[in-house]
Parts: sequence; structure tokens; C-alpha cells
Amino acid sequence: MSSKIYVGNLPYSVTDSSLKSNFSEFGTVSSARVMMDRDTGTSKGFGFVEMASPELAQAAISALHGMSVDGRSIVVTLARPREDKDKAGDYSAAGYKASKRADVGYGTGGFGGGRY
Repeated sequence: MSSKIYVGNLPYSVTDSSLKSNFSEFGTVSSARVMMDRDTGTSKGFGFVEMASPELAQAAISALHGMSVDGRSIVVTLARPREDKDKAGDYSAAGYKASKRADVGYGTGGFGGGRY
């Protein structure tokens, strides 16, 4: 079991240090980070906390999930692994793909290509 926790629906006033202090009530916090928008520098409303052990993480999840913080009911769950970014419209080792559909694009029929 993982000791990394996802914390969602956070008020924009929450900082890394306040997040860490709230979770430190349940044990040693290895790291606490609120995700920030790179353009505006404001909070995205979610963050991640890593606890010292899975048992401490589960205790924090049980106690804090659904708790009201500045009028917002926070979501506290185990963090899921990152999804693979090789989706339509993304860059990958194979290059840029506009679409995974074979029937869309140039050279697949009609003047100018595509069926649309």
C-alpha cells in the first residue's frame, strides 16, 4: 500500500506548510505540496502529501476525508499513479499525432482528404 495521499477541493488559501501541519497530527509527513498554476502562481485546489508509512496515511485519510476547510469539503484518498501521456494530440517518442482515427486526415479519400 502506498503512503502518498491526494488531497482535493482545497481552498486556494492553503499553502504547503499549512497542509503539512494539518497532516502532521497523524504522524511524520515526508512531504506536502499544493499544486500551483505555472502561469498565475495561484493554487490549483489540490495537492499531495506523503506520509512516513502506509498505516499513518490510512489513519489520515480516514480522519480527514470529507472534513470542512474554509467552507469546502476536502477529498482525501490514496494517490493513483500518473497516467501515460501517450494520448491523441500529445507528443511522444513516435512524434505528434493529431488523431488516432484512421479515417481522418489527408490521403484517406476525397479532395483534401478526410470524410468531413
